[in-house]
Amino acid sequence: MALPVVVSQLGHTLVHTADSMIVGHFVGTIPLAAVSLVHSVFMIVMVLGIGIATGLTPLVAMANGSRKPDECGLLLSNSLSINIVSGILLFCLVYFGSMVAIDHLDQDPEVVEVAKPYLLIMSLSIIPLMVFNTFKQFLEGLGFTRQAMNITIWGNLLNVLLAIVFVRGMFGISPMGVEGVGYATLIDRCLMAVVMTTYTFRAARFRPYLKYFNFFKLQLRRCVAIIRIGAPVALQYVFEVGAFAGAAIMAGTLGANEQAAHQIAITLAAMTYMMASGIASAATVKTANSYGRQKFVRLKRFATANYHIVLVFMVAAAFIFVIFNQYLPWIFTTDAVVIGIAAQLLLIAGLFQLFDGTQVVGLGILRGLGDVKIPTMITFVAYWVIGLPAGYLMSAQFGMGILGIWFGLTAGLLTSSVLLYIRYRKLVQRLELPA
Repeated sequence: MALPVVVSQLGHTLVHTADSMIVGHFVGTIPLAAVSLVHSVFMIVMVLGIGIATGLTPLVAMANGSRKPDECGLLLSNSLSINIVSGILLFCLVYFGSMVAIDHLDQDPEVVEVAKPYLLIMSLSIIPLMVFNTFKQFLEGLGFTRQAMNITIWGNLLNVLLAIVFVRGMFGISPMGVEGVGYATLIDRCLMAVVMTTYTFRAARFRPYLKYFNFFKLQLRRCVAIIRIGAPVALQYVFEVGAFAGAAIMAGTLGANEQAAHQIAITLAAMTYMMASGIASAATVKTANSYGRQKFVRLKRFATANYHIVLVFMVAAAFIFVIFNQYLPWIFTTDAVVIGIAAQLLLIAGLFQLFDGTQVVGLGILRGLGDVKIPTMITFVAYWVIGLPAGYLMSAQFGMGILGIWFGLTAGLLTSSVLLYIRYRKLVQRLELPA
């Protein structure tokens, strides 16, 4: 179950990875720094949307485990309405908030000038992304994960091709620079939403659930249930991604080279994180399904297996970052100064891989148990009370520069990982399972 989800989750990051690679090679360092700034701001908005949509998955998994297809269909109806409204509100947040705030972040004026049009185009893509995620989370809750993976793979290929055509100016199209990757992403996400929706409604296997679907039948009880899980999950994502966005802004105050290097390292680290979050999504589905059936021994086995899987995966990722730290930045740029800084950051990224993987799986397991409030508090403390302040102190007060910022992020991830595992152990004991 986890592997297709891993690819689907990775797809969100690969869009930004492709953007960074294309801009870094075809446009230059200032535009790459602009992409870093926009992704830092936009990722907060995107994970807000992803978190809200995620509220559907454990509820569908529990309902399906309890053999209630009617409940699954009604949950989908209400979730789609919630997510469309959320997409519109998130666009307004970017248009009326982030577009103004970006002028007051003490960034290089050249970087800000390039970043603004790109941010506006990216913000439009959040609405079709929310529609896609609604049906993706619904199918994952039912245990079907390959469909979203296939659509994501083809969508990413289309995104890369369109981005190259738009950025370089091919087939009679004028070169668009950074804006070109934005238009490519917007077109890609619109098509993915259409294809995912069409597939879900036309597939025979989902008809027993969808005969209860009614987009115009909003029910307060189900909306509250979805938001009760989705909103804290969104905050969990925001606290973590917001900390990394804050780190990017701090990096931007050090210079364009540091910001570009941060973008390279964080893009690579985000790829492994999103893959680990795919494992966490499978943990959510399996633990929620077991919890719905009251099969607690099965629940514990799935939780333990997910911790083992993510540890093996992240150890492998850490070795890759450490061994190839001098070579991986070449994927994004040929600027020797930026490559040198990024290589140092990748060593730190290798250090925090285990913490990053175990904390996201911990969140996934707890989400499957319906436990979202305490984990949300844990993520806030880990990143905003410990991680970012520590990064600021090491960078600004102790003169460690960009490396200090990243050591602070490592401290936040370590704190989150440990506290979430302790929370999981306590819930296991309450279910009267062997710890």
